[in-house]
Amino acid sequence: MRNGFRFRLLLLAMPLFLASCNTREIVYISDAQRDSAQDILAVYTATILPGDQLYIYVESKTPESVVPFNQETHRVALTGSSLEYLDTLKRGVIDQSSSNISAESQQYVAEVEGYLVSEKGTINFPILGQLSVVGITQDSLKHYLEQRLKEEGYVIDPIVTTKLMNFRVTVVGEVRAPQQIHVQGTRLTILEALAICGDITDYGQRENVVIMRDENGQKTLGEVDLTKKEMLDSPYYYLHNNDVVYIEPTERQKRMSDRNDDIPRYISIGVSVWNIIISNINAARTLRQM
Repeated sequence: MRNGFRFRLLLLAMPLFLASCNTREIVYISDAQRDSAQDILAVYTATILPGDQLYIYVESKTPESVVPFNQETHRVALTGSSLEYLDTLKRGVIDQSSSNISAESQQYVAEVEGYLVSEKGTINFPILGQLSVVGITQDSLKHYLEQRLKEEGYVIDPIVTTKLMNFRVTVVGEVRAPQQIHVQGTRLTILEALAICGDITDYGQRENVVIMRDENGQKTLGEVDLTKKEMLDSPYYYLHNNDVVYIEPTERQKRMSDRNDDIPRYISIGVSVWNIIISNINAARTLRQM
């Protein structure tokens, strides 16, 4: 009799076991024909925003002329009055005997963490002063600086490099490794971000991935369907600085999470009831044998 009860219990538990082992098919861009080409219509143009931290480096065939414009070189190379040197160079009179470093020059020595774009959208660049940079691309800033340095006589052949130092994206929700991603550069697709986080779990929705973005001082929400090829044309396919990607759990996972707190209690009750039933059966069998 005991074996009969256990066999029936096993039959009742088998569907639950099979359901727990069942995994749904996971496919990205399921509507795209394989071995086909897809033009990406979305144009990625990253503009400079307040709060961005910019790396700006100026190069030239005359290294001494670019010393004041490079924060990284101030610490080791600013041993003379470079500002005064440039002033005299601009006037056509070179006086290399001067050895006094101005207070303004000393201020730039301390700034070695890049140029932080203020809330007003400006940076304080050596010699050139306050520059409005918000809303333009890094390439535009590069060409602007090269033009001014050359036209105003500071550097004969300037080559400017600009980079974003604090590009970051946050990925949360149903991914295997939620985290804040720090990126070298300014270009990151949503698929690359998910790959860094170990991809979406089996319990995450791929049809409506939510992206929270700051645009013109306002929070915007966008959705991307990773199962459709149209995602390649979405303005959210390329992530922007400070974007937050949220992977929502599936409806099944939501229901399961609501019951998760009760499952251990139900298991404990079930085991207790089963032990009572087995004990009663054994007691009844003992009485009959007597």
